[in-house]
Amino acid sequence: MEKEAGRISKKPGPCRILVVDDEETALKRMKSLMEKKGFEIRTAATGEHALDLLKALKFDLVLTDLVLGGVDGLAVLAYSKKVSPDTEVVIITGYASVDSAIQATRKGAFHYLQKPIRSDELYHIVEQALEKRRLKTRIRELEHESASDFPDIIGNSPKIQAIKSTIERMEQSEANVLIVGESGTGKELIARAIHNHSKRRTERFLAFNCASFADELLANELFGHEKDAYTGASKTTPGLLESADGGTVFFDEVGDMSPTMQAKILRVVQEKELFRVGSSRPIPVDIRILSATNKDLKKLVEAGIFRQDLYFRLNVIAIKLPTLEQRKEDIPLLSMFCLKRAAGQMGKHFDGFSEEAMGLLMNYSFPGNIRELENIVERAAALARESRIESRDLPSDLRAFETVAFRKEKGTMKTLSEIEKDYIQWILARVGHNKTQAARILGIDRVSLYRKLKQQEFDE
Repeated sequence: MEKEAGRISKKPGPCRILVVDDEETALKRMKSLMEKKGFEIRTAATGEHALDLLKALKFDLVLTDLVLGGVDGLAVLAYSKKVSPDTEVVIITGYASVDSAIQATRKGAFHYLQKPIRSDELYHIVEQALEKRRLKTRIRELEHESASDFPDIIGNSPKIQAIKSTIERMEQSEANVLIVGESGTGKELIARAIHNHSKRRTERFLAFNCASFADELLANELFGHEKDAYTGASKTTPGLLESADGGTVFFDEVGDMSPTMQAKILRVVQEKELFRVGSSRPIPVDIRILSATNKDLKKLVEAGIFRQDLYFRLNVIAIKLPTLEQRKEDIPLLSMFCLKRAAGQMGKHFDGFSEEAMGLLMNYSFPGNIRELENIVERAAALARESRIESRDLPSDLRAFETVAFRKEKGTMKTLSEIEKDYIQWILARVGHNKTQAARILGIDRVSLYRKLKQQEFDE
């Protein structure tokens, strides 16, 4: 074997690896190499012994020769996946059995190594396999944490945890809530979570998009109409607000509501009553109102486009949703959630994402937020040729370049100095904090880069 060149580091609680080979010299050498990296190693010279060890112990990784006397490597792979699906398996093979090794990857093996094995290749594959194992374990832990009280809110970033905490604290409240966030951030999902954690959880949740209807149709849908109220109204028909009596009504895109409709909704909010179209008789309704917008309602109020009194009635409690760019640590969990859902719809099975594919997702800014992530993952699942999503399965624009978005924060645009700081940090992250390479990309010398970094540190 060549001079070892791995980057594998010992993790807390050494990973346990099973090495299976019927050649004594190869078995001892593999064991020695793995133990140098701090792993706990078990060896088996036969497939039968390997099955006994897999039955008795839990392993993070199995390295098995494909050709064994009696029980072969494929049988070891199948049994390992049966007793411990999260344990990764790497197949070791000679040149004549490469086709069989490729078949093994289609049956769940993480990868295969061809003899003679190069030590740097061995360490690289082992590192990737163990990282995949750790990622799956962490995702399962996060899913368990998420599923405890908020099964539909995927993520455990500080911003998402704060939103969950807010929802829990207002469980006994009947206050109206205004949810603010960019398109695709999951405003209706949060509204449903608020309803499901309220005293009205057993009653109806009605979602209504205010931008989807003209005024006349919107009034008819929401308030209903009396018989003969207009041509074609052959009978009295209650509106959606009446049908939601006792429950929760969610007005999405409330900033697009016309002044006329704003006045009608204000009466419902203030007086808890409505008038059907064509009637002067008030009908009492008991509903809690949640609303959402991707617009700055304060500015709309200042411009006279949105009623101030309605704004204050709707904005008793405000929840600001972060963009996906602001909660990047949730991307692996969200991606796996989307992949599992897409796989179920397509009747497929996926093991997850390759390190390169996940790196592309983590480095993308997602101007379309979670909705864009869902579309990207669904497309990748439809086009994937293997049991995991590779970088080639992702849209070409993600592979060709990365998008950086400069968004407004708290109603103000970033200064040129702030944008420069963000861009420098972004470039440094892309080149592994290699300052020489970063300076070359930025078109400045290293001294200038160091001076800028020092100034930014001083400004903070």
